[in-house]
Amino acid sequence: MLRLLSIALLGALTLGSCVTKKKFKQLEANAAATLDKVLAQEKQCQLDLENLRKELQEKDKELSLSKNNLDNSKAKEQELGKQLDYLRENNTQLLNRLSDLSVVSKTGAESIKKSLETMEEQGKYIKDLTASLQRKDSLNLQLVMNLKRSLDNINDEDVNIEVKKGVVFISLSDKMLFKSGSYEINKGADNVLSKIAKVVNDHKDMEILVEGHTDNVPMKNDCMKDNWDLSVLRSTAIVKSLQSKYSVDPSRMTAGGRSEYLPKASNENATGRAANRRTEIIITPKLDQFFDLMKPKDK
Repeated sequence: MLRLLSIALLGALTLGSCVTKKKFKQLEANAAATLDKVLAQEKQCQLDLENLRKELQEKDKELSLSKNNLDNSKAKEQELGKQLDYLRENNTQLLNRLSDLSVVSKTGAESIKKSLETMEEQGKYIKDLTASLQRKDSLNLQLVMNLKRSLDNINDEDVNIEVKKGVVFISLSDKMLFKSGSYEINKGADNVLSKIAKVVNDHKDMEILVEGHTDNVPMKNDCMKDNWDLSVLRSTAIVKSLQSKYSVDPSRMTAGGRSEYLPKASNENATGRAANRRTEIIITPKLDQFFDLMKPKDK
């Protein structure tokens, strides 16, 4: 278009000698106007072309997105197909198992029923056992409280009361009960033994184990060969005193000696040896009473 306009303008100039100056200016103005119009049209064509390119790019993006969505849909369809196949297979297996269960014999059903009943009984037994142990702990707590009330005016260093492994321990120091190296009970010990006897006599369903303990200092005289003899003789002396002076049933009591072999503290110093020289009165439920505790109470 520009080429044609240039040729036309050249032709007009060539013919200028044949036209008037006024007409020549008119032709020149018309040519300039036409050129501006052509240039404007060319610019608009370029804008339209750029818009078409952008639109084409957008269409390409939309096409790519549509393709991706299609690919995703196909992938989901394949995954759903796999899940459907898996469910069909499981359904077949369940149907087969259901068919197997439908042919369980009557004997098998009875066996299952008995197993369930056994489990229920075991659960009930455990529940009853827990309740029984709680009742035993309550009895121990009551016994400890009674002992502490009775012995509240005794030096704490000489008497210690505690519950260990489900039984009540009363630990009495040897300086309160005996002279050094002797198994003869001090007169001052009668006050403590009488109070202990009163409490245990109020709990006739309990058994009493009296244990003598020594330190590791060797002991030997005309009456005793070693610490074994001393620990046994001391425990026996306590048992005899409880029986003869305070009417504790001897069938409930047991005397034993542990010598130096169950220390509470180190024998390397005087404080530890003093703690180890002790007599322990251990109060436990009678075995038949304990098994009665295991039985659930009647509702």
